[in-house]
Amino acid sequence: MISTGIVTVSYIAATILFILALGGLSNQETARRGNWYGITGMSIALIATVLGVVTDNYVWLVTALLIGGSIGLILARRVQMTEMPELVAILHSLVGLAAVMVGFANFMDSGVHFEGVELTIHDIETYLGILIGAVTFSGSVIAFGKLSGKIGGKPMLLPARHWLNLGLLLAAIWFGRDFVIQSAAGEGLTPLLIMTAVALVFGIHMVMAIGGADMPVVVSMLNSYSGWAASATGFMLNNDLLIVTGALVGSSGAILSYIMCRAMNRKFLAVIAGGFGTGGGSTAKGGEDQGEVVPISAEETADLLATAKEVMIIPGYGMAVAQAQHIVYEITTGLRNKGVNVRFGIHPVAGRMPGHMNVLLAEAKVPYDIVFEMDEINEDFPDIDVSVIIGANDIVNPSALDEPDSPIAGMPVLECWKGKTTIVLKRSMATGYAGVQNPLFFKENTRMLFGDAKDSLDAVFKTL
Repeated sequence: MISTGIVTVSYIAATILFILALGGLSNQETARRGNWYGITGMSIALIATVLGVVTDNYVWLVTALLIGGSIGLILARRVQMTEMPELVAILHSLVGLAAVMVGFANFMDSGVHFEGVELTIHDIETYLGILIGAVTFSGSVIAFGKLSGKIGGKPMLLPARHWLNLGLLLAAIWFGRDFVIQSAAGEGLTPLLIMTAVALVFGIHMVMAIGGADMPVVVSMLNSYSGWAASATGFMLNNDLLIVTGALVGSSGAILSYIMCRAMNRKFLAVIAGGFGTGGGSTAKGGEDQGEVVPISAEETADLLATAKEVMIIPGYGMAVAQAQHIVYEITTGLRNKGVNVRFGIHPVAGRMPGHMNVLLAEAKVPYDIVFEMDEINEDFPDIDVSVIIGANDIVNPSALDEPDSPIAGMPVLECWKGKTTIVLKRSMATGYAGVQNPLFFKENTRMLFGDAKDSLDAVFKTL
């Protein structure tokens, strides 16, 4: 056992490291260092808690750590980059489930004794921790299903969904009051169980009502919820580190959700109330009336790239599915060696979670200094000779700007059609995750390179 003072100092050090981790993760060049700050901080916090706070049941604790750590290590090694959004969602669900289980365990702990106002405050902390944790758990499970394709991307919009949400909220408040009153008399388990069921239903309905195009916002939103659940648990357990860490995760997730909504021209409350978009994978009605698409071969694509001076590559989820980031790096290196200025344009919601494309490109060792955010390069497209769209759809859709009635109307997009030539790599003419047809495919300066992105780019690289 270590002293309380050492535990406190360890928690302060861990908190500082967590803050440094968030700062490091805000920039690509420092992201790896930020990860190590976070790992170190969590290691210090875990060791300090085990040696300074825990006083019994070490066998159970070590067994749980070994089982959980082994599962996490195996999953982390096996997961593909295309499955990273699903992994993040399911990890959020585990945080929510942990908050629920800790809340119930704390409530039923016969060794915890409070009276008067202290009891009321403790009950409210317990109630909020379980409430937020249950919403996070069920919502994250549904998000996992949507991201993995096990549940369709189309929003489930019930006729009276807003009244249902309001009813569930009022029910949670009512049973919260009932729980606090009964807890003072030594009861309270029944309203706590009913509230948990209500929260689980609320989490399911909330995410089911959000469309596929809004999933990046959902991932960051659930990240925020998991943080607030942890923070509420920290108040319940009187653990300062858990309070601070949860607040850091909750606030950063909320800020990220705001950034994602702004990037999609969406209001956060509108996303929560019910998103837009349908399940991707079918051609929208009327797509055949927009004109003829012009296919292009890999050899012709290579010729256009070799003679270009300015090339912009815009990756999307299709690049992740095809695992084409490494051949993209090879092509980029080859073109740059020939004097071609190659840059990457990244939309804030490209892929299925924030930063998805940046991580893929970093994995393939694409230099950070040629990767740009949408706002940095959107004005440069008139000077671009060739834009290469790799598996992206909604983020390069002109209807967002031209069609006020479009489901993605107002969403800022990469305006690649303003360049000289646009080459779109797609397997078929299927719509993107928002389920909206893309007029870009039918423009005069657009060419379609059909097929698996990795195979097509392999052929392009061989020709180059």
